[in-house]
Amino acid sequence: MNLEEKLKQLPNNAGVYQYFDNSGHLLYIGKAKNLKNRVKSYFKFSPTLQASTDLSPRIFKMISETSFIEWIVVPNEHDALILENSLIKQLKPKYNVLLRDDKTYPYIYINLNEDFPRLEITRKIEKGKNIKYFGPYSSGAKDMLDSIYEIVPLVQKKSCIKGKKACLFYQIEKCLAPCEGKIDKDGYKKLLDEALTYIYNKIKLISKLKEKMQFYSENFRFEEAMNLRDRIKTIEKSQIKTGIDLATNEDLDIFAIKVSNKKAALVRMFIRDGKLASSNYDFIKIDDELEFDLDEAYKRAIINYYSNDLPIIPKEIIVADELSEVECIEEFLQQRFSKKIKIVNPKIDKKSTIIKIALNNCDELLRLENIKNENSIYEELKELFSLRTTPNIIEAFDNSHLMGQATVGAMIVWNENLNSFDKKAFRHYNLDSKYEYSQMREMLIRRVESFSKNPAPDLWVIDGGETLLKLAFDIIKSVGVNLDIIAIAKEKIDAKAHRAKGSAKDIIHYKNEKDEFKNFNLPTSDKRLQFVQRLRDEAHRFAISFHKKQKRVQDKQISLLQIKGIGEAKIKKLLLYFGEFDKIKSSSFDELKNVLNEIDAQNIIDYFKKEECGKNIIK
Repeated sequence: MNLEEKLKQLPNNAGVYQYFDNSGHLLYIGKAKNLKNRVKSYFKFSPTLQASTDLSPRIFKMISETSFIEWIVVPNEHDALILENSLIKQLKPKYNVLLRDDKTYPYIYINLNEDFPRLEITRKIEKGKNIKYFGPYSSGAKDMLDSIYEIVPLVQKKSCIKGKKACLFYQIEKCLAPCEGKIDKDGYKKLLDEALTYIYNKIKLISKLKEKMQFYSENFRFEEAMNLRDRIKTIEKSQIKTGIDLATNEDLDIFAIKVSNKKAALVRMFIRDGKLASSNYDFIKIDDELEFDLDEAYKRAIINYYSNDLPIIPKEIIVADELSEVECIEEFLQQRFSKKIKIVNPKIDKKSTIIKIALNNCDELLRLENIKNENSIYEELKELFSLRTTPNIIEAFDNSHLMGQATVGAMIVWNENLNSFDKKAFRHYNLDSKYEYSQMREMLIRRVESFSKNPAPDLWVIDGGETLLKLAFDIIKSVGVNLDIIAIAKEKIDAKAHRAKGSAKDIIHYKNEKDEFKNFNLPTSDKRLQFVQRLRDEAHRFAISFHKKQKRVQDKQISLLQIKGIGEAKIKKLLLYFGEFDKIKSSSFDELKNVLNEIDAQNIIDYFKKEECGKNIIK
């Protein structure tokens, strides 16, 4: 069926539409209150079907590349908005604005129901009333908290009050021992009020820290002074300097976006009780050939951020530019939080001044980013391997086994914004497949299936050659995700992989702009090769460490299977109940009896006693 015939079948329902090129690559995802009216507005039907002349250059180019369309019908426009956002994050269409800002940021919170409250960090909504939140913070939250506890003698640990006895913190003058009644609630509240002023006023906090750092330095406590110096740097980096006080108790969220060269900066600022409490930012990549859609960028940023559970819901969302479809976004917010939240673009008063501050911070972020990105390794990788985008988030994969035993896979993540590995994002996989090809296939499919919760990166690095590279592209194509992939094959010496650092002549396989599979044999001194090797080697290390752990578990399984009457089915039953082998080993006769029976329970107890005796004899 050709495109014109497909367009005639469009329904009048709300839904999400997808445009594809003649190679099946996903170009764009959009939502519509009425699919028929919306999609047809992109086209001109006479004398022949072509892109409408009313479109922006970016959309005109997209429609000119469109060969066929698909759509999904949903009950209403609100559902279409949510589905559109979810699919964009999963599938990374070429012409949509792509953000990776849907993470949850930490908050500092205090539970005022407690007799002697303390400040803590959370990423979730804590249960209970009378809990006050500060944030969110993209960086510096822990450093701020540690600094406040350095300056103000609050209760240092949760367990302190329960102990009912003054501890070391009291002796070193970092706590006034409310556990022994050495300070009452009123006196403690004054300390708490002082601590809260430092959250609102980072300049005051930094000044106090510098005094403390000077004191440590003068008393030759240089390590403590250096720790404070590092904290000061982190807090200063996260600080947006503004003396604005709205003279109200309003909670407002501010979004500002500015574009320069190949990136856009997105700054979020959070006004709490009329004062700037915190801020964070992200960068948005821009395709060299495409016009940037500022309106869509704001829509993506707002919907992504407010899709999370948030402890503080603002009265208003202030944006630095006029937006279309504001009513649709406001409806999403009302459905999400059961609260009317206006989206406004103020032209006068203090709120417009806040926008100017946010935009100035966008300018500064872009200036620093442009300096950093001049001749960066990421730009060089894009150019060398014909990548569609400059890779900011990179995932590398490897698997490990020993003669088919303890077969595991590993995924490591490199984050360009961190300029290092993001170890919190690393993942292990227990694999069922017996051969390397099918192991990689199993692992990559499982990763693809998780894109809805953890969006696709910009680049995959596969430990292997052209065969595994083709496999990875087939998997990605089957789900319609736009994702760059390269593979690195180890140099073989006497049929064995050569991993010598600085001398391994590995081959990097990639697919060029004509969809042809090519490879590079770069000099060992080439920093691009060394960077890819570093990613591959970290994936290998992570896979091996997990393999060893799983092998130890399997060895324990084998030893248990040697116990009379304890077969594989009973081991699975024990594992389902206890969770891990060490807990089986340390369990009591009664616990084992409840899972299996008295004879099996006694056999297991006797086995582990005999094993322990054997170890003692060897010692």
